[in-house]
Amino acid sequence: MQKLLPTIVDGGRIIGAVETDFGGGRVRDNPDLNKMVASMTAQGRAGLPDDIGSAVAALLADGGWITGQRIEVSGGAAL
Repeated sequence: MQKLLPTIVDGGRIIGAVETDFGGGRVRDNPDLNKMVASMTAQGRAGLPDDIGSAVAALLADGGWITGQRIEVSGGAAL
């Protein structure tokens, strides 16, 4: 990320995303795994691409003043 900094224009953002161990579509494509992941979240369901997209969009919105944070988008799995 430090190497990217010189290429970013004023107001630019860098977002690093890390996938969980259940990535790669395995939850989506496996009903039993989907049910297990859903049971671990406060929202009672596995996350969807739009869940992640909405969080990223919020971070990219104008006026953001967030730096160096780890923001978990997990539906409450780590409450």
